[in-house]
Amino acid sequence: MPKKLLMGNEAFAYAALQAGVNVAAGYPGTPSSEVIETIAKLRASGVAQGVHVEWSANEKAALELVAGAAYSGARVLFTCKQMGLNVASDPLLCLNYIGVKGGCVLFVADDPGPISSQTEQDTRRFAAFAKVPVLDPATPEQGFAMMQAAFELSERYKTPVIVRPTTRICHASAFFDIPEQTIARAIPEEGFVRDARWVIFPGRSYQAHAEINERLVRIADTFGAEEPYAGFNPTEAIAGDAAKVGIVAGGVSAAYAREALSMLEASAKRQGISLPPISFLQVGTPYPFPQKRVSSFVKPLEKVLVLEELDYVIEDELAALAGREHLPLEVHGKLSGDALARGENSVDDAFARIQSFLGLSLSDEASPLTFDEPLPVRPPVLCAGCPHRGSFYAVKKALGKTPAILCGDIGCYTLGNAMPLDAIDTCLCMGAGITMAQGFAVTQPDKKNIAFVGDSTFFASGLTGVVNAVYNQHDITVVVLDNATTAMTGSQPHPGTGVTLMGANHQGIDIAELLRAIGFGCVVEADPLNIDEACAAAAQAIGFAGPSAVVFRSPCVQLIKPKPQVIVDADLCTGCKRCITQIGCPGIGFDPDAKGIKSGSRGQAFVDASLCNGCGLCVQLCAVGALKVPAAFACEGGVR
Repeated sequence: MPKKLLMGNEAFAYAALQAGVNVAAGYPGTPSSEVIETIAKLRASGVAQGVHVEWSANEKAALELVAGAAYSGARVLFTCKQMGLNVASDPLLCLNYIGVKGGCVLFVADDPGPISSQTEQDTRRFAAFAKVPVLDPATPEQGFAMMQAAFELSERYKTPVIVRPTTRICHASAFFDIPEQTIARAIPEEGFVRDARWVIFPGRSYQAHAEINERLVRIADTFGAEEPYAGFNPTEAIAGDAAKVGIVAGGVSAAYAREALSMLEASAKRQGISLPPISFLQVGTPYPFPQKRVSSFVKPLEKVLVLEELDYVIEDELAALAGREHLPLEVHGKLSGDALARGENSVDDAFARIQSFLGLSLSDEASPLTFDEPLPVRPPVLCAGCPHRGSFYAVKKALGKTPAILCGDIGCYTLGNAMPLDAIDTCLCMGAGITMAQGFAVTQPDKKNIAFVGDSTFFASGLTGVVNAVYNQHDITVVVLDNATTAMTGSQPHPGTGVTLMGANHQGIDIAELLRAIGFGCVVEADPLNIDEACAAAAQAIGFAGPSAVVFRSPCVQLIKPKPQVIVDADLCTGCKRCITQIGCPGIGFDPDAKGIKSGSRGQAFVDASLCNGCGLCVQLCAVGALKVPAAFACEGGVR
């Protein structure tokens, strides 16, 4: 097989395809998105044969879809980020009670930091809550093996299985031997077989709960004693045997700990210092906890240091183990203040904490680079030419001095809360803006209550909110920011685009028509890059009593070819900064040293040619006509 450099998520996709996956479905979310994208790309190129792949409307829909396929005996893969598992929690908790026929793997990517999420939710905790086994890889290579093993484990025990990588595993790269073609496993001829166990009832659930508890005991024993699962919990002896101290780590922290221990050995050797014997254990199967294997590891030890992201899951298990077995074992970690309580771990942090744990003070000459000065601040910002900028400006212009509460949502447009737009007052979770606005409408009817929602989020989590607004006749205005893509996670299609991963494209669902059909009394559509049109549309919707909506339609800048950049007429620019303070486009800068006929020594605006995409929004805002679109490309409402 040819060797290829793959991103972690690409490797997970190849592993699922090699395992014969028949159906793969998910919803975009960083850091998980590339798994579905890779499967789709390989299917389209003919490499992956016989697999159905799709972006579903949301995570709940995706998991329910793959559950149906798994009942038929198909091998299925569900993907999401950690927040998405919340959306899919209803079917997941029931699915474990009912069980599956074909292998059912849930790829759930956690985001320590968080880098691009609302919370630092730990899926290992969710797995224990749902009583579903979870595998936690330390490297992309181990993740590849875990993905394939997860299908076997699922079919053996008739249970969903979670594979939980974190961001650095998803986006790291490694070399893999990959096949030139994969073929989905044949679905059993009998397919779905009618059986009472497929229907969840209280009596059956009571019986199933006992089966789950017994099953978890057997899986824990499998994790500790049988390959390949026992190999996911490897032990190592460092600096000799007969150790009295140990390091226990999980996930990517195990890779960090191994590297830190290697650095520690090298540093000690350079300085002529002898390290005490150290035992190392990686826990790659944190739930159900492989108690017997871990017990045999810790019994000779006096103390252990636990390194893991994010919660103290392994630390909890070790403390409970020591208590049950009356072991004189000191457990150090997050709870004792000996490990980071939040955020990502790192090699350097692991090196320092292991040293402290061992009572050493060694220099790390292998990593001499330091930078003591603070890094320059680069706040997140909407892209130059982003149509959302025009939408926010239009709504605020239409409101004027009218008191209002502006409810935001999850997407690129969350950045509307930053200055100078300052157009978002709340942001909770996907779809919450629409329903939170209704809560404000009940408690503060003297204010205008506005809800911003993106097109993809509208389909994923907004439909129940708009139905509730009509049903209970809440006086809110829903502002749909339709840029024809799921932009924040990588420009994936959604139901409004009509584009599918299977290549059978069709007419997209029209959001404005859907809102009218539901019962919104006022639905206005406008181009957000045409300021006059956008402001008029926003004013009309906001002035309507009852559920109303304005749908701003303009494609994401990632989907269109840039037009020639806007130019600044130095003879007309007054240096007023209106183009900067009103919309905050990163494509416009200000040179305080520039001088002009009308600006004097106040400075002048300039356009960054590397960022400007010629949208023309700033041209419409310049009161003196100093910002101009090249004449050959000018049209009413900016550049289209």
